[in-house]
Amino acid sequence: MFKKFIPFAHATSIYEIPADFYKGQGVNLLLVDLDNTLDSYRLNVPTQRAVDLVKTLLETGLKVVIVSNNRGKRVKTYASNIGLPCINSARKPFSGKIKKFLKENNYTPEETMLVGDQMITDVLAAKGAHIRVILTEKIVKEDQWTTHINRLFDRPIRKHLKKKGKLPDWRTKYGQTK
Repeated sequence: MFKKFIPFAHATSIYEIPADFYKGQGVNLLLVDLDNTLDSYRLNVPTQRAVDLVKTLLETGLKVVIVSNNRGKRVKTYASNIGLPCINSARKPFSGKIKKFLKENNYTPEETMLVGDQMITDVLAAKGAHIRVILTEKIVKEDQWTTHINRLFDRPIRKHLKKKGKLPDWRTKYGQTK
């Protein structure tokens, strides 16, 4: 039952992972969840920290795309302010829009990775699209009301996977120890 929730790796935050990590994993396309992975759901414009991260990722040659369940205007505004394309209304945990984007842009699942903070949406969508996923912790305390419901399921699953040693730290995939 829990196998579908096991991520490729776990990180406290997307901000702790160096850009060259992704290239070392054969990643060319990085799909990044917006809310509580990159920034707060309340922001329409990116923080300087997000701008700096995206700049660094792009400099390594990665294609970066924001993938969010939120609807059009806010996601598109945020994405355009940070200079990235986006998939809004992604309908995660369903993987259809991700698969469609990969096919339309000639990317393979093997060269794609998703980074997100939720098991119920991000991990399941990535698994459904057969792409690797890095699960992060949320970066701010606040969540949208719908996310509170997801977290009710998320917490016990994380606890179980952590207890069983099934949340591998990204550093082990990078050849480093904690």
